[in-house]
Amino acid sequence: QVQLVESGGGLVQAGGSLRLSCAASGRTVSNYAMAWFRQAPGKEREFVAAHNWMGGSVYYADYADSVKGRFTISRDNAKNTMNLQMGSLKPEDTAVYYCTAAVGRVPGRVGEYDYWGQGTQVTVSS
Repeated sequence: QVQLVESGGGLVQAGGSLRLSCAASGRTVSNYAMAWFRQAPGKEREFVAAHNWMGGSVYYADYADSVKGRFTISRDNAKNTMNLQMGSLKPEDTAVYYCTAAVGRVPGRVGEYDYWGQGTQVTVSS
């Protein structure tokens, strides 16, 4: 079993930055596909970014069009963590952000993930 705990959320003004972290425990996740999703009030959960293990030390990052160029996903295998650096934040980025992971496959934007964190709230004021 893998436990995921998100941190780093908060309140920020439009144009500001935040860095979310996802700490994994229970197993090493260096060979897992990992991703961030978000859910705003009254809306369905949506894909934000993924960091997919392609084998060896090769990873592939994928971003939703709405965050491309503003957000950067990365992972620190030494710390068993994944991060999401968010910049140029907009009020429409306000949501609960969830960290997720999958083993043995690459769910990508719409596939099924195995593990989910509890989420961290990000609020962007205008």
